Amino acid sequence: MAGRSMVARGLALALFAMAMADVAAADDREFAGKIDRVTQDALIVESRMGDKLRFERTEETAVSGGSGESRRASWADLEPGDRVSVRWKLTDEPRKAYEVIVLSPRGD
Repeated sequence: MAGRSMVARGLALALFAMAMADVAAADDREFAGKIDRVTQDALIVESRMGDKLRFERTEETAVSGGSGESRRASWADLEPGDRVSVRWKLTDEPRKAYEVIVLSPRGD
């Protein structure tokens, strides 16, 4: 019986860990649009629907993407008009940009 009890505990622990990972992933959000304004500390992105959201830069914010002349590797490379997808967490107040991916211009 002790063996079954340990297996049951192990299974319960594994299920709990998976459930917690799903809860954490449910917090993740993405917002896509064009950069309206970018400063050293934040950027404002406007979606196709006209919604504007402000995202603060963190020490861990990663920037990647783009191609050719629009290749971006750092926050300093970002420019107004760049099409981006910003990964953020719903629970953050104010919103923090964890990752900024520069997308190809429309038509490419």
